[in-house]
Amino acid sequence: MSGRTHKVRVLIVDDHPHGREGIREILSGDDLFEVAGEAASGEDAIALASDLLPDLVLMDIRMPGMGGLEATYRLKLLLPSLKIIMVTVSDDITHLFEAIKRGAQGYLLKNLDPSAWLQYLREIAVDEAPMSKELAFRLLQEFSAGASGGAAAAATAPSQGEGKGSIPPLTPLSVREKEVLQRVATGASNREIAAALCLSEHTVKNHLKHILQKLHLENRVQLTRYAMEQGLLRG
Repeated sequence: MSGRTHKVRVLIVDDHPHGREGIREILSGDDLFEVAGEAASGEDAIALASDLLPDLVLMDIRMPGMGGLEATYRLKLLLPSLKIIMVTVSDDITHLFEAIKRGAQGYLLKNLDPSAWLQYLREIAVDEAPMSKELAFRLLQEFSAGASGGAAAAATAPSQGEGKGSIPPLTPLSVREKEVLQRVATGASNREIAAALCLSEHTVKNHLKHILQKLHLENRVQLTRYAMEQGLLRG
């Protein structure tokens, strides 16, 4: 929300000094962000985060020793509400899937324009960041490619699996929430969803909040996976 008064405290994690310097310079372009600390490894990131309690971590995905993926997993266990954005030179879909599974909220490419970084980070800070349409498309491609294998596995699974993390056979969402979810899964922003469904952006945000709470999920990528696995994107 525009009424936010406190700064977003950021922990920068990158094993290259020039990489940390570049991120610091980008963040200096927006008064909303304050660099709380810097770490050169996953191990240092965990130690610093415990002391500094930042709002946001910008995590390099490739580092010697404990890499960004493992550090992300451990940080989310330690500080579940911490927002973590992976920073990478490649949008390798395998790495992005793994980062999301380990708790990351999203990713930024190092070669993006600084203004794109700041806009995205601002949206993350206020929980309004849409998933890019390119990533939405690639996620759906990936899930569609694995659909036959998933169907085979489902055929042999118990019909009422209650295991931790399993997806219930019946979605708890209302009709309107399903409509919002379907559009989220295509990479639509809150504004685009509001226009398509003749709602206010505030109403869309409330729907998203309730959807995430009902499904015990954290972000739009996980919502896309849920929508695909529930068959909400077919037809």
